[in-house]
Amino acid sequence: MTSLVSRTFTSTPGRDAMATWTAIVDLLTKGRSTSARNELLAVSGVAASVIADHAPKDHAIEVTCDGPRTRIYCIYDDDAIEGSDANEDALGFDPLSGDWRVSLPCLSEDLSWVQGALKKHSGRITARALGDVEKTDGGSAAAAAVLVFDQKGFMES
Repeated sequence: MTSLVSRTFTSTPGRDAMATWTAIVDLLTKGRSTSARNELLAVSGVAASVIADHAPKDHAIEVTCDGPRTRIYCIYDDDAIEGSDANEDALGFDPLSGDWRVSLPCLSEDLSWVQGALKKHSGRITARALGDVEKTDGGSAAAAAVLVFDQKGFMES
């Protein structure tokens, strides 16, 4: 079973889509300059496009690694200005440990060009249609929905 953590970032108009992606990258890399950070920043334009389309409003950016799964959502419009639903707190674990992957939700009409653009920069960062759920290493998408309380991670967050 996989532990699950989620974060919610303010986006437009609170911050523009590119700044939102940069804040997400900062969370995932803990601000460190690494090859993973470079890989994530290499797809900034594509990721910002997905964010600008409001795709991660109801469909998470999924980050998987050797540790807990991280789901990242964005809030927009009045919710982004007010910001009370945002949770951009640091994670108590490295979300890019081991064999990490990032899956961006994408509008169906943009999926093919987004997948192609991402593929040019990374094999770890992919796109999926809205509503599709990333599968865990061991099985079905239904297994990904299982929530397991990670007491150590909770105490560190």
